[in-house]
Amino acid sequence: MKRPNCANAAPLCPSAEPHMEGAVIVGIVGGTVDEPRVGYLDTPQPVTDELLSRAEKFRPTEIFRFAAKCAGDSCVHFDGTNCQLASRIVEFVPTVVDILPACQIRSGCRWWLQEGKEACLRCPQVVTRSHEASDALRLAATPKLNGG
Repeated sequence: MKRPNCANAAPLCPSAEPHMEGAVIVGIVGGTVDEPRVGYLDTPQPVTDELLSRAEKFRPTEIFRFAAKCAGDSCVHFDGTNCQLASRIVEFVPTVVDILPACQIRSGCRWWLQEGKEACLRCPQVVTRSHEASDALRLAATPKLNGG
């Protein structure tokens, strides 16, 4: 069951880029290339040059999960009301956990507010930018253009 949209509540995007205003690190990507799993931090950490440098030869988004204020209309996944990325993740991507992960941003997370538990059960496998994403994640991450 979908929750009411939260377009006016300035929710957090759980798959943000490190350069976004107010971005914090909420998790570290572990697991394998084929089956990544985010380990959520007990306390989100501010993004610093020192932390980003730990990604070394990788993109920071392949090593860390970031959250930041939802970009709303500036994001290709936002349809003016909801995050279509969250909707497509729930539609196309299988669950990877049976219980809600220990996530410190859940109460303000757009995906949670919009899709509820179903988004959270899929979230640990989301790597914001990865060359090795599963077909289901690639499909979910492809924005629909012109409402199509």
